[in-house]
Amino acid sequence: MHRLYELHARMCRIFTSPKRLEIINLLRNQELSVSDIMKLSKMNQANVSQHLCLLKEEDIVRTRRDGVKIYYSLATPKMIEAFDIMREILLDKIAKTEKLSRDVRRARKERT
Repeated sequence: MHRLYELHARMCRIFTSPKRLEIINLLRNQELSVSDIMKLSKMNQANVSQHLCLLKEEDIVRTRRDGVKIYYSLATPKMIEAFDIMREILLDKIAKTEKLSRDVRRARKERT
């Protein structure tokens, strides 16, 4: 079981980069080349390649060669399921924070 926790922690470290999360999201429903990802993300080639290398090392993305181009796709659709669950949790958190902020502002106005 300890090995599973180590692997889980290692996988979670990959998700600490907003740029890697963006790449995962871009690959949600399609395979893309490095140049495609560069255009969509506004990242430079070195940055995209570095992030893709890390994602490939952790088996989050896989590659397919077509001539001189290499295309990237998600290794498993379960990655998007996990991505979407985390996004829902974060959106709920944002909504609660915004509601609390509105309630505080409203309470302040009522006191004045």
